[in-house]
Amino acid sequence: MRLTSKGRYAVMAMADLALHGGSDRAVPLQEVARRQEISLSYLEQLFARMRKAGLVSGVRGPGGGYRLAKAANETTVAAIIEAVNEPIKATRCDEASTKSCLGRQGRCIAHGLWAEMGSRIQIFLASVTLADVLEQRFDGVARVAAE
Repeated sequence: MRLTSKGRYAVMAMADLALHGGSDRAVPLQEVARRQEISLSYLEQLFARMRKAGLVSGVRGPGGGYRLAKAANETTVAAIIEAVNEPIKATRCDEASTKSCLGRQGRCIAHGLWAEMGSRIQIFLASVTLADVLEQRFDGVARVAAE
């Protein structure tokens, strides 16, 4: 399973926005692009989707940019990834299809394992907020592994 750059960049940009502006101050996307080394045009596409999902609000004019629509501790990583239409799944199967990931009838022998792993990843990402990302707080796992 792999998280593509779309989801990764969206989370990085939102964490940057939370750190440098939050819901109080608008941050120009040019600043986010420079700090995170992400193409400005790519960020504009991602932020259009996140604005549509209600995660950010735009501010026009001098001092304009984007700010969080909700506090960092109320915005989950799962919501960000979902907003940019990035599915987090560990199977190659189309859940609506009767064909397996190999193109045959039925499911592959390890389908249940991959489906459960995808569910657990989704649950984990739904439990992590932007505030957690900024504080490197992931149920203690990241801090223990880093020490």
